[in-house]
Amino acid sequence: MKLYLCGGGSSKQIISALLSFSNNLDKSKPILYVPLAMDESRYNSCYNWFKEEIKYMGLSNFEMVRSSEELSVKNLYNYSAIFIGGGNTYKLLYELKQNNNFEKIENYLKNNGIVFGGSAGAIIFGKDINTCLLDDKNTVGLKDTKGFNLLNNYSILCHLKNRNLKKNKKYLQNFSIKEKVIYLPEEDVILIENNKMSIIGNKKYMIFKGRKFEYHNFANFKKDIVDG
Repeated sequence: MKLYLCGGGSSKQIISALLSFSNNLDKSKPILYVPLAMDESRYNSCYNWFKEEIKYMGLSNFEMVRSSEELSVKNLYNYSAIFIGGGNTYKLLYELKQNNNFEKIENYLKNNGIVFGGSAGAIIFGKDINTCLLDDKNTVGLKDTKGFNLLNNYSILCHLKNRNLKKNKKYLQNFSIKEKVIYLPEEDVILIENNKMSIIGNKKYMIFKGRKFEYHNFANFKKDIVDG
């Protein structure tokens, strides 16, 4: 398993992580791009965005799904990796929990799969996606907000910056009474490789736990997340 969890930055902000991702791919196979966090009306622009995005990795070969149903019939092992993009986290998790896609991706990862998740695509791999309640609206009426829980029982929030912290701080303090949270800046990417975890990037992230919160830097990552 190789799972990249991106704080939501642009290709220029996370170029080191994108190159790491690219170097692990079987270039004879296309990437499968999953933009299901976005509204359907934006899928054409998503396609054009991803076409440009992967040029930073020296890649051009990809396919894109446009529905939960389409994803469900794909053989994931025909692809070099899955790239799950950002948007509305509730919509994304709702789509993945339809048609057995959640279990399908879970099994793919357990069998040496490679996944890159950006923003909403990263948040779903934490314990609970309700970290994003103030950023995303639950327009799909999702009731089961449990994610893949692959980050040592941490939930995730992305796009840490001063404006977003001001909006989310009090909510995350209350949320962290029961659930510990890592709040990632856009420049940081967490890499989970089998049973090992590391961080690509050097911007400070935040940890919320038991109503307490503080900034940490990448040197603290093992203590916070791996041992935490």
